[in-house]
Amino acid sequence: MRMLLLRSLIQPPLTEQSPPAGDAAINELARTLDGAAHKRLGRSLSIRAVDAGSCNGCELEMHALSNAFYDIERFGIRFVASPRHADVLLVTGPVTKNMREALHRTYDATPNPKWVVAIGDCALNGGCFAGSYAVMGGVSAVLPVDLHIPGCPPPPMEILKGLLALLEGVNVKTGAPRG
Repeated sequence: MRMLLLRSLIQPPLTEQSPPAGDAAINELARTLDGAAHKRLGRSLSIRAVDAGSCNGCELEMHALSNAFYDIERFGIRFVASPRHADVLLVTGPVTKNMREALHRTYDATPNPKWVVAIGDCALNGGCFAGSYAVMGGVSAVLPVDLHIPGCPPPPMEILKGLLALLEGVNVKTGAPRG
């Protein structure tokens, strides 16, 4: 025990450097996203996060949007607990057989207009879980997906850019405006 205490006094802390104080790119992106939400919906954007069976890497990046650095809630974008209050379903992970029905119910409970965003490589095709007896596949095997944000996991800035593309009505796969 004494050796552990001495070692902890000698070693530097294992933390990352804090990000630069005023990152203008994040502020501008979040303002643009909020403006697009007001233009498209007439109000702020409400997001319901659904973990369909992931390793939680994408959830960590998604929930980083609410931390003190990104703080998207200051722009009116918020995560909600009920799908009945949501505009966007952010689905992470491959859809497991046990989550298929819950995902359908969540989708059905979300009022129109609604969008489904699949976050991460696992949500696209099952990722490292593909081929498992417990996995149905990607989110598109169960629900209609409006946008896929690639990455393992995608960084918070890419999630914000994806939400902005979704609200601006651009089909990310083809680059054409959505109807």
